[in-house]
Amino acid sequence: MGVKGTTANAPTNVHVHLYYGVDPSRYRKEENVGCLYGYHYAESESMALSYSEDHPEGRVLRTIRRGLKAVLGCDLIHTFRNRAALLEADVIWTHTEREYLSAALLLMLKRGPHKPLLLAQSVWLLDIWESLSVFKRILFKRLLSRADLLTTLTYDNVALAKKFWNREATVVLYGISTDDFPLQPVSEWRPHEPLRVAAIGNDRDRDWQTFMAAFENDKRFDARLATQRKVARPDRADNIVVAPVSGLAEQRALYEWADVIVVPLHPNHHASGITVLLEAVMAGKAVVATGIGGLSDYFSDDAVSYVPVHDAQSLRETVAALGADPEGTSERIRRAQRELVSKDLTTRGFARQHVMLTHQMLHKAESSERVETLARA
Repeated sequence: MGVKGTTANAPTNVHVHLYYGVDPSRYRKEENVGCLYGYHYAESESMALSYSEDHPEGRVLRTIRRGLKAVLGCDLIHTFRNRAALLEADVIWTHTEREYLSAALLLMLKRGPHKPLLLAQSVWLLDIWESLSVFKRILFKRLLSRADLLTTLTYDNVALAKKFWNREATVVLYGISTDDFPLQPVSEWRPHEPLRVAAIGNDRDRDWQTFMAAFENDKRFDARLATQRKVARPDRADNIVVAPVSGLAEQRALYEWADVIVVPLHPNHHASGITVLLEAVMAGKAVVATGIGGLSDYFSDDAVSYVPVHDAQSLRETVAALGADPEGTSERIRRAQRELVSKDLTTRGFARQHVMLTHQMLHKAESSERVETLARA
């Protein structure tokens, strides 16, 4: 059949192909956190998981690998190093297009009857699709044809997959670790004076200029911006501190300090800022986010306050309104936490969705094989 035949008691062999740098055997090894994105929660008697390994490399080879990745849009060298585990799998899970494009190429070059199923998750590719060269679009669509199931993090990207690729895609809702950010129930939200506003992130789609314009020199706010990206800050914005945070302890400290977490964004389709949004809700903070990119797939506007793109005035007054209504804001925070729990927006929930989709993929592959066998009879 299309997938490797297994005995009734043998588990499905799933290989999780991650990007270089998050090998679960090395990433935060001393903390025993498992896989960064929680795929390890899918492990069971019926499903055995393996992971891509980060092979040691010197400066020259690292430069070559990264250069090829930048030019090609996928990490061919990292995938080639993990070819044995990829080709032996029943099913391959990929976290972004940078992994599935090269995995698809490897599978297309493979000879023999065993054909692993490929779950291909798109994050950024659909946002930049129209800016790609004609050659890359033709190449990537050819590689996409090898994917058995396309997934995305938002319904925005589902629509774009249909528009650009004429392919159906399935939304998998992202989740965060409850070990790193346990739920902090809120009974009563009491803001400081001035109101403490924080923003954090390194995503290219963060709109730091609007954040600065919203709060600079307004004595109602004490603002902190934590990013490793270079940010042009106002010359005389004494109420805004710009400094990166490093490590989980400093991130937690920033959330604890803040009354309101702001997620300011440029237009995008891939739920930019979703990790921070989830962490803030877990931490029991009020959240204001730009209403773009599919964040409303995760939280309603009764739970998270959404503002228009690039609208500093709306951002400023929305945050001020939250501070002026502690009782209403407390209820918004509690509602956001209820929505997070009901949708299981955790790494366990993320893994559970992959398990369900994998069973569906296997069932579809087995049904197709039976039809083909009958047709040949």
